[in-house]
Amino acid sequence: MITLDKRLGLILLGSVSLLLIPLIAMQFTAEVNWNLFDFIVAGILLLSVAFLGELSWRKLKNSPYRTLVLLGIFLLFVLIWAELAVGIFGSPLAGS
Repeated sequence: MITLDKRLGLILLGSVSLLLIPLIAMQFTAEVNWNLFDFIVAGILLLSVAFLGELSWRKLKNSPYRTLVLLGIFLLFVLIWAELAVGIFGSPLAGS
């Protein structure tokens, strides 16, 4: 059984690992051009989704709604990420 401290550590480690991908890509190509603000926003978004997923996983034990809640959190993450990346909805959030 993984304790809460280990789970939180894994969440932080996973988020930092995912943020290393664009950081490393920036060293090899000009196609990836992130600044500090981009990393901060992506980190907040990743940590928020991970912590919400963890919270819902712990609180909704054996609930038929757990899968729907986790799917909803993931879908919201993908929509926000896509809006921030390319502005698919044309909202002011993406700078459109």
